[in-house]
Amino acid sequence: MKYRRLGGSGLKVSEISLGSWLTYGGYVEQENAVNSIETAYDQGINFFDTANVYERGAAEELLGRTLKAYPRESYVLATKVFGKMGDGPNDQGLSRKHITEQAHASLRRLGVEYVDIYYCHRFHEETPLEETLRALDDLVRQGKALYIGVSQWTAAQMEAALAVADRYLLDRIVVNQPIYNMFERYIEKEIIPLGERKGIGQVVYSPLAQGLLTGKYSSLEDIPADSRAAKLGWKEGRINEETIHTVQQLAQIADELDLKVGQLALAWILRQPNVSSALVGASRPEQISENIGASGVELPADALERIEGILS
Repeated sequence: MKYRRLGGSGLKVSEISLGSWLTYGGYVEQENAVNSIETAYDQGINFFDTANVYERGAAEELLGRTLKAYPRESYVLATKVFGKMGDGPNDQGLSRKHITEQAHASLRRLGVEYVDIYYCHRFHEETPLEETLRALDDLVRQGKALYIGVSQWTAAQMEAALAVADRYLLDRIVVNQPIYNMFERYIEKEIIPLGERKGIGQVVYSPLAQGLLTGKYSSLEDIPADSRAAKLGWKEGRINEETIHTVQQLAQIADELDLKVGQLALAWILRQPNVSSALVGASRPEQISENIGASGVELPADALERIEGILS
């Protein structure tokens, strides 16, 4: 496993990280979830991601229980705040009240004294940036969060946050969590250039496009009704005969390089120096082992050129 700095910080995270969206705490049976986390740790993954809204806290609880077997300093733990956690008017968003209450709730569920990274899961138009950033800065000063991150913010929103932080000497954003894969490349235009200029690393989610880029679908008929791809509506959208054919073309390049197509897709993402880690999900331990095989792979220039031709 190779490790990279998280943006401009001194924190090092594994190139492949393990997430728990749509998996741990609900979608995946507990035994497989625990085995996947343990396999990830044993094979060098030191970066684990969750959120308060994943199964309303159940994913945090499962992850916390499993990681308790390991020294706290040996792994990097991230969770998030923003989503709806109750029926009250203050049970979501990025107000000081919600951030503070949810930070404490997440720490209890995870069974730790601090998280390494605390993300704003989305941008909140109704809360002043200064209020949000001061609440996050307080958590950092209290030692309850070590680094601040955001997820799915625009370049303009991050620039505005950096300006507020610099004006009032508040802790700065060091990481952003956007979607990024061979079919979702919007961050290349503004987000990555901003990250390179300002020291914000990208920890990208859905790098395998909900399984499409693993090559397991040879036609639309292969998508199980209870799969993540089907549940997220990809069968009616991104997954179609054209994208399946694209993956089949990519698989030919992967085969020539003695890689699985999923490993090719992850290595393609990691060609970006501003990407600190590719965040994968896993319902079985063997998927972890396969994904880890992408770490350290440098794709040759001719292969990158051929890939670009297929994707364009």
